[in-house]
Amino acid sequence: MPDWEKIFEEKGHIFVNSHPDMSRLNSIFKNEDVKRILDLGCGTGRHLVHFSREGFEVSGFDASKTALDLAVKWLKDEELDADVRLNRMEEPFPYPDDFFDAVISIQTIHHNLMQDILTTVREVERVLKIGGYLFITVPILGPKPENPEDDWKLHQVEDGTFIPQSGPESGIPHHYFTEDELLEVFRNFKTLEMYKDITNHRCLLGIRKY
Repeated sequence: MPDWEKIFEEKGHIFVNSHPDMSRLNSIFKNEDVKRILDLGCGTGRHLVHFSREGFEVSGFDASKTALDLAVKWLKDEELDADVRLNRMEEPFPYPDDFFDAVISIQTIHHNLMQDILTTVREVERVLKIGGYLFITVPILGPKPENPEDDWKLHQVEDGTFIPQSGPESGIPHHYFTEDELLEVFRNFKTLEMYKDITNHRCLLGIRKY
């Protein structure tokens, strides 16, 4: 997977506000006695900060050292704590089996070829406890933009996977899941909800079955 360093070096905090559904997840997680959360692809730390503020034990990793440096500074400025590590999501996660009560991945897990995405999903299953919660968001492939400036010139490299030839994420794979494909890839999870959020991303909330 291409390196995100350049993007974070140029743009810094790409996202500052947490995903709009995080407050609802707070309630679900607290009601279900979730304590330990992994943010897969934590970027500059918006959800590390969010859940740490709420009293959860939070871990996160990302492939960009620049992003993690920003996350660590943000946490320090807020006098919050989280376990932050440098790691690629297509490599083994640096945690033991059955370690987390919940895993979240916001606009991250689709940034790879399908073979590597499946490796990531197996690692999510490994580190998440049976009965643990998963919440992910992935983009939906829409029609070609009418404005040429918004056209990323997507080049298809495999079924459902495209690499933009222009735009802010040029060179980075984007896999666009269908609903059926998302259910198949996460078949070891009981799907509680699947819906489109207000940013037009497809969301899946599930529980690890086995």
